[in-house]
Amino acid sequence: MLKHVFLTGSPGVGKTTLVQKVCESMVSGGVSLQGFYTEELRERGRRVGFDVVTLAGERGALSRVGNEAPAGRREYRVGQYVVDLSSFENLVLPLFRNMGEGGRSVFVIDEIGKMELFSQSFIRVVRQTLDSSTCSILGTIPVPKGKPLGLVEEIRARKDVKVFMVTKENRDALTDEIVSALKECLK
Repeated sequence: MLKHVFLTGSPGVGKTTLVQKVCESMVSGGVSLQGFYTEELRERGRRVGFDVVTLAGERGALSRVGNEAPAGRREYRVGQYVVDLSSFENLVLPLFRNMGEGGRSVFVIDEIGKMELFSQSFIRVVRQTLDSSTCSILGTIPVPKGKPLGLVEEIRARKDVKVFMVTKENRDALTDEIVSALKECLK
């Protein structure tokens, strides 16, 4: 039985924008949503990092271009980006504690990628959410490239997950199909 929906595709293809469109459609249909998405941070046209933004509008740093970690903290790095694990966990982990209140709901996780997977607590709560009976996930995962990411491969292999490949050619046409799949998950 289908329980979760994930989007995958190349960086910059429009996965987050598609997640936001699906969320708008689900909310207008009366579905309860919680969770977060990841947003690029740009200065003078140049990407300088990523923020995590909750569906309630709270914002926190996920990563910034830089040479060193915040003072007194272990450095987590993906390419040129230094991940602010503390900021990420402080904003995102409490969202999981409140999910599923008031019946079946959709929990948005945009995204489950290298930066987010530095957090063992995040990995643990995502696994718990995948096994939850009160919540379906609408999430994004990266396309396989290089060394496999354990949790991402677990998600791909689950029988209760449908993965949509997002491309520039199909992204505008996928909204209704994803909404339909999520409604099926909530039955």
